[in-house]
Amino acid sequence: MLETRKALLALILIWATSFAGPALAQSANLDPAGSGVILGAVNWIQGTLLGAVATTVAVIAVAGCGFMMLTGRMNWRHGGMVILGCFILFGSAAIVGGIRSAAQGF
Repeated sequence: MLETRKALLALILIWATSFAGPALAQSANLDPAGSGVILGAVNWIQGTLLGAVATTVAVIAVAGCGFMMLTGRMNWRHGGMVILGCFILFGSAAIVGGIRSAAQGF
């Protein structure tokens, strides 16, 4: 009797999940109305954080931290955090792409 109920429940679950579609929040790829200004501002911030100015500042920061670590003026842990921050900042597009592809797989 218990095995029959388990088999019936499994059959119902398989049937119910076979007709399931994506949630409405996941299938809507359109931006909300009036978000053009916000998107423009966010794109400007992204361009500033990942553009030529940010690359120049990151190179100077890594060079300065490296020089200070080599001369003993800076703790290696703090210098490593600066370098790790640069990797995260400039690798953010790849990190987000990996998270999005992993989330869409489920």
